[in-house]
Amino acid sequence: MAVDLRVIEGEYLQDLLDQPQALENTFKSLDRSKELLDLASRLHRRKFQRIVLTGMGSSFHALHPLNLQLIGHGFTAIMVETSELIHYKTRFFDPKTLIVAVSQSGQSVEMLRLAEVNGKRSSVIAVTNTPESPLGKHATAALYTQAGREFSVSCKTYVTALMALKWLGDILCERDVRQSRRELKPASGAVDAYLANWKEDVYRLAERLDRIRHLFLVGRGASLAAVGTGALIVKESDHFHAEGMSSAAFRHGPLEMLSEETLVVVFSGDDRTRNLNHRLLADIQQEGGRAELVGEGAALDCFRLADHSSSVRPIYEILPIQMITLALAARAGREPGKFALATKVTTTE
Repeated sequence: MAVDLRVIEGEYLQDLLDQPQALENTFKSLDRSKELLDLASRLHRRKFQRIVLTGMGSSFHALHPLNLQLIGHGFTAIMVETSELIHYKTRFFDPKTLIVAVSQSGQSVEMLRLAEVNGKRSSVIAVTNTPESPLGKHATAALYTQAGREFSVSCKTYVTALMALKWLGDILCERDVRQSRRELKPASGAVDAYLANWKEDVYRLAERLDRIRHLFLVGRGASLAAVGTGALIVKESDHFHAEGMSSAAFRHGPLEMLSEETLVVVFSGDDRTRNLNHRLLADIQQEGGRAELVGEGAALDCFRLADHSSSVRPIYEILPIQMITLALAARAGREPGKFALATKVTTTE
C-alpha cells in the first residue's frame, strides 16, 4: 500500500520533531532548589514513611522508572493514579507521605482535587510544564519542564517529564549530580539522530502494519513507561485500538489473540529480564504470530535502539511507537493527533 505522507505533516509531527530541542531546554534548566534538597534531607532522615507517585495518562506511566529507582534505593514507593488517590486512598494524605505529582498542565481536574483533598497535610513535589498552574502553586517544591506549547498528544511533555523525573530520583537518592548530568546530556542528540530518518521509518512501518487490527505493546521494568504511554498515544493519535501490558501478563490470556491481524511489539528492556522478553518474542513467532522487538537487536531499523544508559533508555523507547502513530495515520489517510472528543486538559471527572 502506497502512503502519502503529506496528510501527517501537521502540528503533531512538528511536536515530535521538536522533542530534541525540548529535551535540551529542559536539561539546561535542571537545578537543585533549596526546597528539593530539604525534602531529600528529610527523606533520608526517615521523616517520610512512604513516597506516593501519582499522575494520569502518560504522566502516570512516566513514573515507572522513578518508582523502580526509589524502591531499589530502599524507599517505600507506591504508584497510584490520581483519580484513585483522591477518592479511595485518602489515608495517604498525611505528614508521613511525600507525594510526587506529575501533570503537564498542572490543572487537570484530578490535580485540582488533589490540592483540595490534601490541603497541606502531605509535602508535594510537582513535575509540570506549567509553573503558574494550580499544581505548581500548591507544591512544596517543583521541577519545571521546558517542553513549550504542545498541540495535542503528549510527546514533548512526556520525554521532558522522564528527564525531570530521572533528575528528581537522583536528588532524592543523593546521587552525584555531575554524574546525573553526564548521563542525561546525550538524550537530546540521541533523539535527534533517531528522528532524522522519520520518513523512511514511517514508510517501512506502514508496510509492516498491513492487515494489522490488534496491537499489543509489552515489556517489563522501566519499559512499562513506553508500553503504557505507547498504547495510549496510538489510541489518541489514530483512533486505533492498542493495549499495553507487561510481557508476563501477555502470557496470561492475551496470547490467544495471536493471528495474522495481531502485532505484538516486545520491548527488549534491560539485562535483568531481557532473556525473558526475547523468549516471549521467539514463542510468539514459533506459534506463527507476528511480533517485532524494540531494542539493540531489533530486526527493523526503526525499532533498533542504540545501547544507552538506564537514564536515557526510557526516553528513547517511546520513539518507535511515535513512528507507529504516524504510519497508522498515513495508512488511514488522516491527520494524526487531532482530537475529536478528548481535550488537551481533562476538566471533568
